[in-house]
Amino acid sequence: MLKKWLFLFAFLIAALMSCSKKAVPSKTAVVIPSENNTSGVRVKAPAPVVKKIDSGVAIAPEKTEKPVVKEKPKPEFPKVITVNDEAASKSVDGRLFYDVLGHRYWKNYNDGKYYLFDKSMYNNPDFKPPK
Repeated sequence: MLKKWLFLFAFLIAALMSCSKKAVPSKTAVVIPSENNTSGVRVKAPAPVVKKIDSGVAIAPEKTEKPVVKEKPKPEFPKVITVNDEAASKSVDGRLFYDVLGHRYWKNYNDGKYYLFDKSMYNNPDFKPPK
């Protein structure tokens, strides 16, 4: 008998916990008219606002400009970095490289610094490991 009451109590607690997470819709409803309205509900676009001057002459409605969306600037990566060789990875041919957010830096064995990838590194002997 005690198990039934315990089960019922656990069930009620679980039901109350799940009911507290209901989504509440916003209080203001906005209907946006579209040209291809396929829902069967007829939506009428709001009439443009016409301003009147004291003389009774109507002025054409003002056109509202869309806000300009600025693109986020791309982060600038330095051309040269200094990295501990233990943190760098080794490629198949033995060269050391280090990746930072999708940018690969290769080690220059003459000065020990890591340079951002460039096509000229393939033929440059400074970027090949000493034998």
